[in-house]
Order: sequence, then structure tokens, then C-alpha cells
Amino acid sequence: MRADRLVALVLLLRRHGRVSATTLARELEVSTRTVLRDIDALSAAGVPVYAERGRHGGFALLPGFRTELTGLNHDEALALLVAGSRRGAQAFGLGSALASAMRKVVDALPESYRATAAGAARRLLIDPETDLLARRLVPEEVPDAVVTEVRRAVFAGHKLRIHYAAVDQAPKWRTVDPIGLVTVRDQVYLLAARSGADRTYRLSRVLAAEELAEPAERPELVDLDRAWQERSTRFRTGGDQVTVLLRVNAARREELLRTALAVHAEEPDGDGWLRLEATFSDPRHAEWALWQLATSAEALAPQWLRTALRNRAAAIATCYGVRPES
Repeated sequence: MRADRLVALVLLLRRHGRVSATTLARELEVSTRTVLRDIDALSAAGVPVYAERGRHGGFALLPGFRTELTGLNHDEALALLVAGSRRGAQAFGLGSALASAMRKVVDALPESYRATAAGAARRLLIDPETDLLARRLVPEEVPDAVVTEVRRAVFAGHKLRIHYAAVDQAPKWRTVDPIGLVTVRDQVYLLAARSGADRTYRLSRVLAAEELAEPAERPELVDLDRAWQERSTRFRTGGDQVTVLLRVNAARREELLRTALAVHAEEPDGDGWLRLEATFSDPRHAEWALWQLATSAEALAPQWLRTALRNRAAAIATCYGVRPES
């Protein structure tokens, strides 16, 4: 997202000349502090941005500065082509637009770079559909009509009606104030507000969506990075969380850390094992996480978790017991 914002900032300066930090923040929907950080990043990258003080001051580009595609070097052209292979645009329903844009980029490249950059890009594969264990990594499917309506409402600043199927609940219609879209590991989330309260909706659970004409009630400026971090923190610290004391084989430690919400204490337990305290989102999450590790982990407390894992193992053993002679 930051790279897109930096490009947008340069385009705003080229289009309007001198622009104040407040105006840039409003146009980019970020804070003025973020704008100042972006200006520093552009200067460090060699973009000639300068500041003018005073009542009518602001930021501007040096006269005559342009960033033409013909000025791309080989690595910059390759970076564009590699970026175009990622699936983020697919998640936001912009796959066809990205493909068209990348064709235009390739057509605009200097002849000396066009063939070599395209050939080099074919030597790199980003986010394949399967991993080394042949497990298929399939992004969640969201109907194009849903993505389009949600995206339009987000960009236009209009209220949005969604038919949402929350976990273990019957689908129902809700009217929300959309703030932004976030994609994480091929899952897309809508950040919104409903009746003034923050809400996060998984787009794959939106069965239908309708952009409304009424303006959304949302802050004029938004820092999506910060908003996502705040909501992630609330998610990890809310609900029916449980803390588990356990032993885990050191070779499986990273696998456990990827699953647990947090690890509070950790110490060696001898023979290549570790003893630690880990927090999970709820009892079902804790049981599932320990079961995945099989005999490479042992829940020491609470007792209900040990009992649940023992009962599950007993049920599996019974299922696969010796069959009677037929």
C-alpha cells in the first residue's frame, strides 16, 4: 500500500504544483505525519521534493521533474513485472485491470529492456498455488459483483448494505460505513463502522452487497496500517481466550508459534523439548493446535484440555482397532 501511496503523492504534486501537507493528507486519506514521512522517503529515493514556508507554502517538485517509463532501468522494469504477478489485484477484483495496465507498461518500455525484463520475470515465481508438500493454496472466492459494490462504496465514501454470514449465525443484512479494504494471505477484509463501532468483515462471508447513495459516516483521514494493527490487537486480546502450559519438541516450536496468539514464557525442558505458556483464541483453537502437533507436544494444564485430547485420541484408537474376522 505504501508504494501506491508514494506514486499517488508524486502524481498529486505534478498535477497541482505546490500542495500543503494538510491537503495531501486529505487527498491520500492519511495523517499529516504520514505525509511527512512519505515526503522524506521520496527525498531519500532521489525525487526532488522541496518545501516552501509561509502562509501559502507547501510541498512541490523541482520544475521540469518528470518520471517517464523510458527512464526505467532493467531492475525497475523487472520489479514492475514481478509486482504484476502477485494476487493482490485479484483479491480486490482488479485482475483484468492489472493485466491491461501491465501490457501498457511493457509496451512503453525501451526496446532494449523489453525482451530482457520479460524473460527475467519468467525466471521468478511469486506465491504459487501449491507449496512443497503439494498442499493447494487456494485464495477465498468472492463474487465479482460483491467485490465491485464494496470497492465502489469504499472509494466513493457511501454507506454499504451487506448480506453477511457470520460464523454459526444465519445470514442477515447490515448497513455499514466502509473505511477500507485489507488483504492478508489471500483473505480480504472490509474495515467498517456500524452504529459508530468498529467492525471487521471477511469478504468471503459477504453473500451480497449494495452501495447506497447516503454518505458514509467515517473519519476524513485514515491510516489503514494503524487501524488494522489496532483491530488485530483487539481480536487477540478479546473473546474466550485460554492460556495453556505445555511441552513442545523444539523442532516443532515455529509451527506452534504460527498458530498461537501469543507466547508468554519459554524455557528449556531437556532432551530437545521446551516448556512454555501459550494463549489461544478459545478452547476449540487450543485443542486443534495441540492435536496438530500429535506426540510432539503435550498439554500440561489446564486439565480439561488434557482430557479433551485424551478422549479424541481414544476415539481414533477405537475407530482403527483390530476388525473382527469376517
